[in-house]
Amino acid sequence: MPPPHLPAHTLRTARLDLLPLRVEHAGEMAEVLSDPALHTFIGGAPATPEALRSRYERLVAGSPDPAVVWCNWVLRLCEEGCLVGTVQATVTGEVVEIAWVVGTPWQGRGFAGEAARALVGRLGEEPGVRTVVAHVHPDHRPSAAVAAAAGLGPTDRYQDGEVRWELPLRR
Repeated sequence: MPPPHLPAHTLRTARLDLLPLRVEHAGEMAEVLSDPALHTFIGGAPATPEALRSRYERLVAGSPDPAVVWCNWVLRLCEEGCLVGTVQATVTGEVVEIAWVVGTPWQGRGFAGEAARALVGRLGEEPGVRTVVAHVHPDHRPSAAVAAAAGLGPTDRYQDGEVRWELPLRR
């Protein structure tokens, strides 16, 4: 079965617009993601605007594997009109892995959970999607709270030291 096609359109929540990722977002997102503390659990270091632009060019071009679909959104705070983070979905067959990141100045306000719930809700509309997964570092309580807010539950499985969280959508 081919992977579901998630149209690149804006998703809306009460406080956020989830905008399909564009290369032009790289400059503002480099600033949003510039705090080294964001990389405590995910590794790496903040990307320069040029490096992020290059990464976004690859993401927007799509996965080189025809069996995998990459879907990426930036989070725009409606009230302020600024970008505050990202959500992404990697579709492989009937399984979709999601991830999120919100810039440090906007953390603790529920934006990641709000965006993750919107994304999972959209994924639930795709008939080919059976399971949504996320991988969360066992010591990253805020990220675990986001996964739980989106309806995922922890499993006893690990990948690269992170707990696999799952939400079965269809059996």
